[in-house]
Amino acid sequence: MKDILTAPFMIEMIRTTTNMYNHGWDERNGGNISLLLNEAEVREYLDTDRVLRTIPTGFKAPELDGKYFLVTGTGKYFKNVQYAPDVNLGLVRLTDGGGNAELLWGYSDGGKFTSEFPAHMMSHVARLKVDPENHVVMHCHPANLLAMTYIHTLDEREFTRTLWQMCTECIVVFPDGVNVLPWMLCGTNEIGEATAEKMLTARLVVWSLHGIYGAGKDLDETFGLIETAEKAAEIYMKIAHLPRVNTITDDMMHQLEARFGVKGREGYLS
Repeated sequence: MKDILTAPFMIEMIRTTTNMYNHGWDERNGGNISLLLNEAEVREYLDTDRVLRTIPTGFKAPELDGKYFLVTGTGKYFKNVQYAPDVNLGLVRLTDGGGNAELLWGYSDGGKFTSEFPAHMMSHVARLKVDPENHVVMHCHPANLLAMTYIHTLDEREFTRTLWQMCTECIVVFPDGVNVLPWMLCGTNEIGEATAEKMLTARLVVWSLHGIYGAGKDLDETFGLIETAEKAAEIYMKIAHLPRVNTITDDMMHQLEARFGVKGREGYLS
């Protein structure tokens, strides 16, 4: 059996968590990632019949029964993942309709998955309904998107349009726009359910005064999705107090739609 630390999904998870920390998106133990894996790739590295322990999840997700996830741990710092992946990450299989998680590898210090695990799993359920190729849910605290929620209306159409107007590539990268939640208590099933509902119509969901959730087909795409939105928010925060002489117009965005074969969210452009 192969060494799991050589698995492509493990190498990419370590690389991504390190990069996110270096970007300043995941201070201390802020942020979390879950990656859906298929059984065949897991079996190359682990004996799936060897369960280390069972961890109650505190929710139900029958659609994910039997699914495998590589997940960051609760209270863990992204900066430490590269040095001790077996402590800071865990690979689990959901059972009992999602009510329990069988630990197959990791959390070697006795820890468990992130406190946002319910929100992640509910978002996985939602995104898989929209696109079966969406295997990643990523949460982090990008400073400019967070700052933007303090000074910009939280209306989803207006929030999206502002981001689209900041960078030419934005409507191409996230044509489905950005959904926004008001402040809610984190680590609860309630915020998980609200996020999952928003995930049905967009791959980016802003948690006001907190951070952002992103979903995508792999770690690289999801990172790039958040990175693009954060860059747009950074530009906005630099110019929000200044008179705007130029902007990306709706006509320009329609040209981008035609050029790149995308379609902006219905009703968001004139």
